[in-house]
Amino acid sequence: MEKERIIIIGGGPGGYVAAIRAAQLGARVTLIEKEYIGGTCLNVGCIPTKFLLHSAEMFRNIREHGAEIGIEATGLAVNFAKVMASKETVSQQLKMGVTGLLKANQITIVMGRARFIDKNSPRKILVVKKDGLTETMTADAIIIAAGSVNAVPPISGIEENPACVDSTGALSLAEIPKRLVVIGCGVIGLELAAAYRAFGAKVVVLEMMEAILPAFDQDIIAAGLRHLAGAGVEFHFGCQVQKVAAIRSGAKVFCKDKKDIERTFESDKVLIAAGRRANTEQLALDVGGIRHERGYILVNNYMETNVPGIYAIGDCVLGNAGLAHTAAAMGEAAAENICGIRSEYNPATSPSCLYIEPEAASVGLTEKQAQEGGISYLTGTFPLAANGKALILNGGEGLVKIIAEEKSKRILGVHIIGPRATDLIGEGALAIKMQATVDDVIATIHSHPTVSEAVREAALNIENRSIHILNRR
Repeated sequence: MEKERIIIIGGGPGGYVAAIRAAQLGARVTLIEKEYIGGTCLNVGCIPTKFLLHSAEMFRNIREHGAEIGIEATGLAVNFAKVMASKETVSQQLKMGVTGLLKANQITIVMGRARFIDKNSPRKILVVKKDGLTETMTADAIIIAAGSVNAVPPISGIEENPACVDSTGALSLAEIPKRLVVIGCGVIGLELAAAYRAFGAKVVVLEMMEAILPAFDQDIIAAGLRHLAGAGVEFHFGCQVQKVAAIRSGAKVFCKDKKDIERTFESDKVLIAAGRRANTEQLALDVGGIRHERGYILVNNYMETNVPGIYAIGDCVLGNAGLAHTAAAMGEAAAENICGIRSEYNPATSPSCLYIEPEAASVGLTEKQAQEGGISYLTGTFPLAANGKALILNGGEGLVKIIAEEKSKRILGVHIIGPRATDLIGEGALAIKMQATVDDVIATIHSHPTVSEAVREAALNIENRSIHILNRR
């Protein structure tokens, strides 16, 4: 049979995963990428940020807590140029690995920009290559994996001030700023605030909303904010930024607090972390007849758009959480549907992760969502102060919280803050996927000493039979 011809627009975590899965299923795949294989995640997003956080926390832990465990260091300093160079080495290694996998799967890589050119032939695109040459391409199916870019809020003075940087700029600074103002308290803002504070910068975070990160249980977020505040990060919620002015040392940020009182903050750098937007402007979606809202593409659970043969995945999809692992899962589903395997994307088991110190991770329903849904539920919690491995790793700071349906005891949500939280959350995702109950987790032996024991203890707490803490009654 004739192989499916598939064009994938975008080489990030969604696009390259879709390409590999389609190739595994026998399709002839062409991947079009405008800038770099691996997209934002590998190059200027997830991986570089986590490297920066790892370096910063290692420095802070040795400086502030090393003596407590007998590690006494003199002359401790940050070679920031070496940190940045090492970060780049890791990103390049991963990018080369992905490129190698694409080639090994006989995927054609075209470096260039694509756009739709004919509403009557929507599976026809024009590609403007990096060398300036153009080529018209057609396929049996197209997957749009265009990703997202940093959003610039309409605040006077931001775009013309070189002291104002987005997350990409914050990952490429030549030196650690003495003072850093972060506008926005989402995942990006918090992670980079945590990193630069650990490196020694004075950090102020300004957020216009009172509540943040709705994907996380608020008990978890409250614990994370307490830790960051204790580490010296200054938070101002309900604070609306009015303008940014240039000063000799960098920038002066003007805002009004929730009492409508004007406040100002001077800094060497201002990180604009006010969210991201779909990176679809240059695709000419309207020419292709593809339905979208403000550039975000509408799809069904099979990742199909309103145009037959055209699919969309990842950050450019309306309602997506904007996570690399959700993009990858969508990519697999799209590739399988094109190649004849009916595959549905289900976000119910997609975790949200926050790589501050300590790490935080959530999957499934939060307590607020359970309340709003009218669900009768039970909660179990376990403080990591009672977990031996957590005591060793970070002094026992953190918490595990499980939400279960009252009658069936089926697990609805798992929420963790503490060491290894972003690794441990996989157990919660699997429990939700398998419709596991509290009893299933309790009956599963967890190795000792590990932080994972706290997950079982939180399940035990629902039954009022925790072993290592006093129960509620």
